[in-house]
Amino acid sequence: MMRLRLTDRRGSALQRREARAGYLFISPWVFGFLALTAGPMVVSLYLSFTDYSLVNETHQVGLENYRQLFEDPRVGKSLANTFVYAAMFVPLGIVVALGLALLLLRLGRFSGFFRTVFYLPVMTPGVAAGAMFLLLLNGQRGLLNDVLGWFGITGPNWTTDPAWLKPSLAVVSLWTMGGSIIIYLAALNNVPKQLYEAALLDGAGPVRRFVSVTLPMISGALFFTVITHTIGAMQMFDQAFTMYYGPQQGATASDESLVYMVYLFQNAFQYFRMGFASALAWVLFAIILVITVVQVRVGNRFVYYEGGSTR
Repeated sequence: MMRLRLTDRRGSALQRREARAGYLFISPWVFGFLALTAGPMVVSLYLSFTDYSLVNETHQVGLENYRQLFEDPRVGKSLANTFVYAAMFVPLGIVVALGLALLLLRLGRFSGFFRTVFYLPVMTPGVAAGAMFLLLLNGQRGLLNDVLGWFGITGPNWTTDPAWLKPSLAVVSLWTMGGSIIIYLAALNNVPKQLYEAALLDGAGPVRRFVSVTLPMISGALFFTVITHTIGAMQMFDQAFTMYYGPQQGATASDESLVYMVYLFQNAFQYFRMGFASALAWVLFAIILVITVVQVRVGNRFVYYEGGSTR
C-alpha cells in the first residue's frame, strides 16, 4: 500500500514538472500573442469608436466611423476589388501549386533541388517581389511582353490598363506558392500506392485515378490551402501597394487596383484617420470570419477523413 502511494506521489511530481516545462515552453508564444496580437486587437476595437488621429485630441464618436464606412464608396470599391482578386488568385494558385507538386513527384531524386528552388521565392520580401514584377510586367519594356512578342502576341499594359490590374496582381501572387507546393507534395507522397494499383486493375486511366484516388486522398491539404489562400487574398497589401501605390505610381493609381488593405493603410498612415482605419480592420475581420466559417461548413462535406469523421 505504501509503495503504491509512493509511486502515485512520484507520478504526480513528474506530471507537475512536465506541466511546468510545458507552460515554460509556450510562455513566449503566449506573451507574443497577448502583446502583439490580442492587445493591439483590443486597442483597435476601442479606437474604432473614437476619432483618434495621432495629432488631435481624441473623442468618443460611437458608431460614427462604422456609419461613414458604409457610406464611403471607396470602401465598397476596394472590397469588390479584393473579392475579384481573391476569386482569381485562390483557384489559380491551387491549380498551379498542385500542378508543380505533381511534377516534383515525378522528378525522383532531383525533387529535393527543385523543391528548394520553388520554395525560395517565399523567403523574398513581398515588396521586393512587387518591385521586380513591376519591371517584368511593364507594358513597353517588360520582359513578359517581349517574350509574348516572339510569338507574335501583343501583350497588354499589365500595370496600367484597368482591365488587367487585378489579373496581373493574381499572377504576381503566384510567386509565393512555394509553401502550398510543399504541402501538396507531402500529401501526394502519403497517398497509399495500393489504391493506385487497385484502380489500375479496375481499368482506371490517369484522369480517373487522379479524380477518384488522388483528389479525395489530398482533400485535407486542398481544404487547408483554400482557407489560408482566401484569408491571405483578403489581406493582400504589400505587392499591391508596391506595384500601384508606390512613390512613383501613387499619383496615377486607378481605383481598379485599390484593394481593401491598401485603403485601410491610406486612412491610417496617410490621412491619419486611425479610428476610421480601425473600423475598417474590424469589418474585414468580420468578413474573413464569416467566409471561413462558411468554407469550413461547406468544405467538411467534401474532405476525406480517415476516421470517417468530419469534425
